[in-house]
Amino acid sequence: QVQLVESGGGLVLTGGSLRLSCAASGRTDSVYAMGWFRQAPGKDREFVATISWNGRTTYYTGSVRGRFTISRDNALNTVYLQMNSLKPEDTAVYYCAAESSPYRTTMTVGNYYYWGQGTQVTVSS
Repeated sequence: QVQLVESGGGLVLTGGSLRLSCAASGRTDSVYAMGWFRQAPGKDREFVATISWNGRTTYYTGSVRGRFTISRDNALNTVYLQMNSLKPEDTAVYYCAAESSPYRTTMTVGNYYYWGQGTQVTVSS
């Protein structure tokens, strides 16, 4: 069983920055990729970024590439999402999630088994 708790969301002006954190507990082995997803009102949950179990591989959706950076600290069981140059269209509830299979890194929502409760990010123009 894995528990994921996100933090760091909030209200920011266009062009601002936020850093999201996701603390994992309950499973101490670090062989699972971790991802960030987001869901805006009335829309499906979508992939944002993922990082492999060892941090060597990252993937981003096109709309955030170059503005967002995902990282992880396995010693602290924490994953981060640094978000810069935020835009109003980035407004959503952001969720972190853990892959269901060890050593696999994918961008598919259905491959992530454990989810946090989400943190709201609002970008005002």
